[in-house]
Amino acid sequence: MTRRERRERRQKTRIFCGVRPTGHLSLGNYLGALRRWADEDQHRAEALFCVVDLHALTVDHDPARVRRLSRQAVTLLLAVGLDPRQCTLFVQSHVAEHTRLAYLMECTADDDEMRRMARYREKAATERARGGSVRLSLLTYPALMAADILAYGTDEVPVDEDQAQQLELTRELAIRFNQRYGHTFVVPKVTRPAVAVRVMDLQDPVSAMGTSHARGAGVVHLLDEAEAVREKVMGAVTDAGTDVVYDRAGRPGAANLLDVLAACGGGDPEKLAGEYDSYGALKKDTAEAVVELLRPVRERHAELVADPGYVDSVLRDGAERARGMARPRVDAAYRGVGLLPVE
Repeated sequence: MTRRERRERRQKTRIFCGVRPTGHLSLGNYLGALRRWADEDQHRAEALFCVVDLHALTVDHDPARVRRLSRQAVTLLLAVGLDPRQCTLFVQSHVAEHTRLAYLMECTADDDEMRRMARYREKAATERARGGSVRLSLLTYPALMAADILAYGTDEVPVDEDQAQQLELTRELAIRFNQRYGHTFVVPKVTRPAVAVRVMDLQDPVSAMGTSHARGAGVVHLLDEAEAVREKVMGAVTDAGTDVVYDRAGRPGAANLLDVLAACGGGDPEKLAGEYDSYGALKKDTAEAVVELLRPVRERHAELVADPGYVDSVLRDGAERARGMARPRVDAAYRGVGLLPVE
């Protein structure tokens, strides 16, 4: 990278985005975030994209599956269009500054504010209902999440409403640390995209389509074969009545299909509703639109899987670049709290 390129990069807004390898990435992930990361964010900002594999350890997990899904997530991020020449792509556990800073964030946070986190309460209740134990890391994960963001001097964090509570805590921890130990961290802004596509589960159209779901038939994964995509979309739950109307509250099934179709082709869901007189025709067109949208992603993913050395080099370079950005700030935080520097 030339001196001019480094100077231009420093002048850009810095953003951090992460994805957990807890399930196969879905159409909801792609239309809700990944496509924007590739088309917009990596070009408008100095962008860091991270597979946050340490966050996958907060609940019972299969180590081999975490490794497999982490690799798959990196490969898919490249397949959807992230360019290592434009952004920094890396795996969280490859950069020790995340865990170094996470402990300082734990020392800055209060027990009460950790226990107020909605994700902790929900997942802890689920674990207890199953008769399992609740890992301490599930309680303290917001400290690690704060470290992920603050280590890089992040200016903006694009989030959806589900993550807003955690990001507000990150901001509070940054402010608190700066007040106690001297200005160390940038207080990041929480931003929401101007146009966000929220894809819902095809079998439960009032719940978001995520990376995993008890009913796999409702989730279109990025690596699903074309026939599997068609089967899932054609089997989507629709609403009472036969007329196609765009009404998210009253007709969530139809609205979800129209949202997906519009997102695939750049149309307007309300206008598209007027073009259909049956759910069958709407499902068929939506299925084909999704198949064509995901075809180049699957093809590029296959190419990358066949070239593991390239993916390895991306991860090595990304981790090295990320360490270079994070280490000075984390070292400053260690000095700030009174820890002896390493000579």
